[in-house]
Amino acid sequence: MSKESHFGNKEIESKADLVEWFRSCCTPADKLLVGVEHEKPPFYIDGHEPVPYISKDGKPGIRDFLKKMVDQQGWEPGYEQGRLIEMQKDDVNWTLEPGGQMETGGAPLKNVHQTAQETDERIGEAVEIGKSLGIGLLAMGYHPTHNGDNIPTVPKSRYSAWRQFIEQQKIPHGMDGINCTSALQVNLGYQSEEDMVKMLRVALSLQPIAIALFANSPFSEGKPSGYQSYRSEVLHNYMDGRYGFMLPVAFEKDFGFEKFVDYAMNMPMLGIYRNGTFVDVHGATFKDFMEGKLEEFPGRKATIADWENHLNTIWPEVRVRGYLEMRGADNGPAEMIKALPAFWVGLLYDKQALNSAYDMVCDWTNDDREYLRKQTPKSGLQTPFMGTTVQEIAKNCVALSEAGLKRRAIKDENGNDESIYLAPLHEIADSGKNWAVRLLERFYGRWQGNIDKVFVEQDYGRQPSVIKPKTPVWSPVASPYFLKRKA
Repeated sequence: MSKESHFGNKEIESKADLVEWFRSCCTPADKLLVGVEHEKPPFYIDGHEPVPYISKDGKPGIRDFLKKMVDQQGWEPGYEQGRLIEMQKDDVNWTLEPGGQMETGGAPLKNVHQTAQETDERIGEAVEIGKSLGIGLLAMGYHPTHNGDNIPTVPKSRYSAWRQFIEQQKIPHGMDGINCTSALQVNLGYQSEEDMVKMLRVALSLQPIAIALFANSPFSEGKPSGYQSYRSEVLHNYMDGRYGFMLPVAFEKDFGFEKFVDYAMNMPMLGIYRNGTFVDVHGATFKDFMEGKLEEFPGRKATIADWENHLNTIWPEVRVRGYLEMRGADNGPAEMIKALPAFWVGLLYDKQALNSAYDMVCDWTNDDREYLRKQTPKSGLQTPFMGTTVQEIAKNCVALSEAGLKRRAIKDENGNDESIYLAPLHEIADSGKNWAVRLLERFYGRWQGNIDKVFVEQDYGRQPSVIKPKTPVWSPVASPYFLKRKA
């Protein structure tokens, strides 16, 4: 979940300003960047309980983790109402999700090699600091043992407003959705309005394929949930329908910047920021705000920063902002964090791959996309679709992505192109076994039903992997950074 925007204090005069804002975000091909975000639930290594912001029994809490990162790793602290709640360094942000999930918002970088290196560095230092405090970080997409009502929450005004909204609307799985889920996301730019539309339609259509490949949340409250991505199931049409949905407007005739602006302008707001605090505005639309009709702030006109904050509270499976944010994947091990940007960059930044992917999905209907969105969290790669399975579609997508990355031909110092980061996806697509299936096999097999084992084997410090032998401790030298696809 995004934090407050601090940019764009220009007042919005008309809808045309918002359409022009989108046009101004278009980026030349040689300037396109890649950003990665991943959310990691902290737990105590001794006992495996969730870590609160401030512990009441003398143990270190999340605040202690942040403070030690600031003191020892050079992060710049950020505060809300005097509380340390975020950090920044080298254009990378660490923020806190409602249930204490630690989100790393990566810097906008030039290629997947750089995002992979960033992933190793950020996770490596977090593992080091966490271990010194007796805190582990869990490579999972959903908390495996606790529900949303018994996970300690983060004291942040925006999240207090959301909890109030959830209680008022009686949203199913309300607290589970904000406190238990951990996502892996990739942000990519677009060159033009036409480019945005094609990228968005391909990315939305293939989000369920990503769900199946990256499914890594098969447990809930200590036992199998019946889903491979329980995170995706909980968040499907969540938050009164504004989260985890397939954005049907994107497939309407004449869709583009103006049509999306109309859509977003007429969506009820969750709130606005005033002096750094998130304030509920009781369901007023952004159009109401633009016209100065907010009861709480009579006469106040909306700014571009307010617009950005409003877009940050609309969460389809691909979010439209000044860039596109692919949101369908469960958080997972470091090799999966590296694989997701490779997957989408190969598919969307290479025009040949993008056109091939568009040809594959252009005849899919809203019902087809909704079927996949509903079914893949449950049956993953084994989901039947159009006379074949999602596994076969996933193989095709990974192959298209690999070809796109090879055409980009961006090499690291060892001469490897970006396709090396697809190695875990080749293994998963070829075998039909995503992380969820593998964890369920362990649960019913050598774990003998002991869910505590997940905190040992899915701790980032253990470098869980589908493409290499298990490593007992974090070691950047032993990371899968330069591993090639298996022969």
